[in-house]
Amino acid sequence: MPQITLPTLHKGQIEALYTPSARFKVIRCGRRWGKTLSGASLACDFAARGKSFGIFAPDYRILSETYHEIEEILTPITIGSNKVEGVIRCQNKGRVDFWTLNNPRAGRSRKYHGVMLDEVAFAGEDMMDIWTKAIKPSLLDYKGGAIAFSTPAGLDHDNFFYRICTDKTLGWTEYHAPTWTNPHLPQDEIAKLRDENFPLVFAQEYGAEFVSWEGASFFPESSLLVDGVPVEYPDKVDQVFAVVDSALKDSDVHDGTAVTYFSKSNHSGIPVVVLDYEVLKIEADILEHWLPSVLKRCEELATMLRARQGSIGVFIEDKASGIALLQHAFKEGWNTYPIPPEITAMGKEGRALSVSGYVFKGMVKLSRYAYDKVVNYENSTKNHWLYQICGFRLGQKSSRIPRDLLDTFTSGLCLALGNSEGY
Repeated sequence: MPQITLPTLHKGQIEALYTPSARFKVIRCGRRWGKTLSGASLACDFAARGKSFGIFAPDYRILSETYHEIEEILTPITIGSNKVEGVIRCQNKGRVDFWTLNNPRAGRSRKYHGVMLDEVAFAGEDMMDIWTKAIKPSLLDYKGGAIAFSTPAGLDHDNFFYRICTDKTLGWTEYHAPTWTNPHLPQDEIAKLRDENFPLVFAQEYGAEFVSWEGASFFPESSLLVDGVPVEYPDKVDQVFAVVDSALKDSDVHDGTAVTYFSKSNHSGIPVVVLDYEVLKIEADILEHWLPSVLKRCEELATMLRARQGSIGVFIEDKASGIALLQHAFKEGWNTYPIPPEITAMGKEGRALSVSGYVFKGMVKLSRYAYDKVVNYENSTKNHWLYQICGFRLGQKSSRIPRDLLDTFTSGLCLALGNSEGY
């Protein structure tokens, strides 16, 4: 029979997967520790021995990465695989099933020798129900075990991952694996990450600590200023661009339409300066009549700041009313582009975490014009840009907290500087 080659695991991965001997294990790990490789190795080991294994993740994006890893390893013994159906079948009757935790019935009617819960800190509020009513019963026939991997997502006593890590009565054995316990990572880069990231971000994302964000401003105003004051418009920059977050409806319970204008300097001066902003309620069917004013403002700013490459255009999220707006702009030949899907796929908090280091390092500053700008929005007159960005707290659950300008800010920094994964 053909053979497969399992990945070589480092010492920490071996310890986490195989010791101590426990039926339910939870691995609280930092980013780049090797979670995906560990999970893939475990799943392939089960499948190669003719056993069934289930993998559960919050969404298809997370599942997709693991699916490709496992599919490649199992190729020599695979008789069929289907990414849409979420299954890989082997010659020896071993199989690996893939489920998203968006489905409350995930795993029902299946029998597994083992399961993996991937990035489970980011599952929904019904995760405990899914585990107890759908996933855990699938382990009954074979007395199967479970292993849960995740980087923490704040300190939330209701979060499934937090509970299985801290409440020993739930029957899980915890293994703590900070990023720096991966021996393949250069330690000088870890030290650099520690210096360049907001301390709470480093503790959560790399130290795999449960961090309380209560009361902590994620983008403090002081980090966006220089010696406590905003900056003047740069004398010369490389580019000017804008990011638009367009509303689906003009209703008091929906987001507004927001735009933030940026300058980018590649080789000298402040890398990114927030030049201006706008936030308003506007009906979706007249957005196309409003967009030319955004393009015009970009050109004005490019001229004023003597941008070497001029205005590079307006970036719009390619969903909801943004789709129609982009289609209309394309027909008109306007200088507009969709925000790349790898940026939008991260979600609001993912983008904020991704770019927080740039703000912490002082690479992003707020212009005096934008700092002093006060507008009326939702019957409130104030600087709404400062209110939304500096008032942002990780883990805010209320849907009434405005985030339209926050979305333009974090997406703009991803576009200008790349995110922490390097795109």
